[in-house]
Amino acid sequence: MNGKQWQRRQILFLLSGAIGSLALHSCNSSTSSSNGASEPTSTEASLAIVTWIGYTPLYIAQEKGFYKEAGLDLKMQVFGSNVEANAAFRAGRTDAITLVPSETLTLAATDKAFRVVYVVDLSSGGDGILARNKITDIAAFKGQKIAVEQGAVSHFFLLQAMTEAGLTEQDVTLVNLAPDAAASAYQAGQVDIAVSYAPFLFTANSEQKDGRIIYDSSKLKYPTALSDLILFDEAFIEQNPQAIEAFIRGNLKALEFLNSNRAEGLEIAAKQLGLTASELDEQLKSIKLPNLAENVEMLSDPNSDLYLLKPMADLTQFLQSQGKIQQAPDLDRLLEPKFVKAIAS
Repeated sequence: MNGKQWQRRQILFLLSGAIGSLALHSCNSSTSSSNGASEPTSTEASLAIVTWIGYTPLYIAQEKGFYKEAGLDLKMQVFGSNVEANAAFRAGRTDAITLVPSETLTLAATDKAFRVVYVVDLSSGGDGILARNKITDIAAFKGQKIAVEQGAVSHFFLLQAMTEAGLTEQDVTLVNLAPDAAASAYQAGQVDIAVSYAPFLFTANSEQKDGRIIYDSSKLKYPTALSDLILFDEAFIEQNPQAIEAFIRGNLKALEFLNSNRAEGLEIAAKQLGLTASELDEQLKSIKLPNLAENVEMLSDPNSDLYLLKPMADLTQFLQSQGKIQQAPDLDRLLEPKFVKAIAS
């Protein structure tokens, strides 16, 4: 691992601590401005996230105060892995979480009650599998060791790719490493195959010359199969519906800001990711940040190829076949489109 990489890793951990320890203001109470007028009441909410370029709008909205303007005091708790974030949400230590569809289904198969209210990004090349040049194709993974975070998004992504090539998990040996560690192990020559996502994926690919990204998320059957969903606890939604709308409005304003003030928006998010603005600009080409109309389509239009329940139905069968879930969750209860539809109307 070279010095630049270690500095980046340190930055990511330090920023995670800084964001995770942000103090919150009082909940559901009016405050007075300097002229004595009452300002709108605000609601507190906590969101579990991991480091990921797709959360660029969230970083911008937090930094620019767009959530607070909409009436939401949002605490973003950054975790080192999806597994850790998932555990915090299940335990009630956060009100919301960002998860991909496969993880959402796994969570839905438990007793945790939640609803999907927003889609923050779609991966279109931002997730990938790194392989040495001697590995000719996915079928050649048979008998190989693969670095991947077991039980998390990268694991499910790998299994989908292997299934297409006629392989099962029993055909390979998995080395359990988080996405950043998996990319570092590949980059250092410790493993021949690794599954990761941006920014770690692209850094390892550029630094390790003997290899390439052999498979990425742009090859997935459904565009929304590997997206990042915003899940809010069901009880929190019922008690604080205004907070959900405020969260969505904050993100939409951040998207507008990124489009109209791209240089500043990139600088804000790049600091959270340990990247330069130009690196982030390049890596954002591997994902799509959906707008309001696309969110309405993904959450509520069964006739659209973007409708989330289409890949979720296939993923449910896949997860059951892999023994990841025992019983199919009630898919009809997962999506809550009323907030995006209300904003769009």
